[in-house]
Amino acid sequence: MTLEQCLALALQQNPDILKAQEELRRTFGVIVEARAEALPKVQATGYITRIDDDFIDTFPGAPVVANNQKNPWEVGVEVSQLVYSGGRVNAALRAARISEEIAKRQFQRAAADTVLNVRTAFYRIQLAQAQVNVREQSIKLLEQQLKDVQHRFEAGTVPRFNVLRAEVELANARPPLIRAQNDLRLGREQLVRLLAIDEQPRTEFTPIRFQGALQYEPRKVEMADAIRQALERRPELKLVEQQAALRHEDIAAARSGYHPELSLFAGYGVRNTRFGEQIDDAFHGWTVGARASWNIFDGMLTRGKIKQAEAELGRAEIEQDDTRRAIELEVRQAYSDYVQALELLEAQKKTVEQAEESLRLADARFKAGSGTQLDVLSAQTALTEARSNEVVALHDYNVALAKLERATGATVRQDP
Repeated sequence: MTLEQCLALALQQNPDILKAQEELRRTFGVIVEARAEALPKVQATGYITRIDDDFIDTFPGAPVVANNQKNPWEVGVEVSQLVYSGGRVNAALRAARISEEIAKRQFQRAAADTVLNVRTAFYRIQLAQAQVNVREQSIKLLEQQLKDVQHRFEAGTVPRFNVLRAEVELANARPPLIRAQNDLRLGREQLVRLLAIDEQPRTEFTPIRFQGALQYEPRKVEMADAIRQALERRPELKLVEQQAALRHEDIAAARSGYHPELSLFAGYGVRNTRFGEQIDDAFHGWTVGARASWNIFDGMLTRGKIKQAEAELGRAEIEQDDTRRAIELEVRQAYSDYVQALELLEAQKKTVEQAEESLRLADARFKAGSGTQLDVLSAQTALTEARSNEVVALHDYNVALAKLERATGATVRQDP
């Protein structure tokens, strides 16, 4: 799998992405729920009862209990419409729409974080693979050195000590290779988890291979532009802005407690006669009317709700300012790490070239008899270290670039 394939798969089935999508679905339900209070309600009701004869009151002088008094029933349908609620319904509708925007920003944040995590995990695999290659090259050089020394020992030109020294150097080079191979296996497993790939049953390490290489792609980035882009594109900042707007709507909804509520209704019903003998003896008719309620004094319940909502608004505004500062700091840190990684990578390239030349000269001197085996082994060790540092620097550069793009909002998806 390539990096592009990993990113596409993660955006489809990463658990954080899926949870953010479910949150979007939930907020759609919140919008429908809020809209329901502004729409007419249609309600059908009905009942039928069996009453004991001794529990029925009768007119004096008329002790006979009619059958329908024993079995009263009624069915009806009513349509009602809320007319005025002191702004509570409108505030709820606006809050629901803001909640939908918040869910979209949360999805964008989850997607951006997932992209960064996948890229970082992918680069970690490439680093481990590069480290394996470096260690294998080192072992190959040391094996060649050991064979050469053994031939020289058999020819009587070098002592046994030289053979032992070459064997020790070769043995010391194997543990770093083993650790690099283990890092590679674990890196693959971590990326598979991020991609939510399920292979059941799987009792071995993942057979998936991730194709790619750490590359150096120079970018011209200015910190002022990076901060400006971050403040324009980061979903976290837009998220706290919308959360503050949501708190404003909470205040409006709380203040509706000071106002009356008014609704209109109309209905049509059918019920049996109370004094008939047949259960289907019935009459029907319509009703219209209005309902109003007003809490003249609610024990300061509304005042308490308003105070809570105002405090939440104050906290949201503080969070908004703090988030802006945190984003600016994150961009500065990411930019600084990017500059450092770029400088280290440039410096390390020269070190590898020098180490390769040093090994070539040490080997030539040793073969000519003017150098020592220690010079060759030291040069080989230095070259291995330089190559290892180069791949680490290349990895750090790619990770720093990915984090800088995340900090500036360059990887934010505009549409969920």
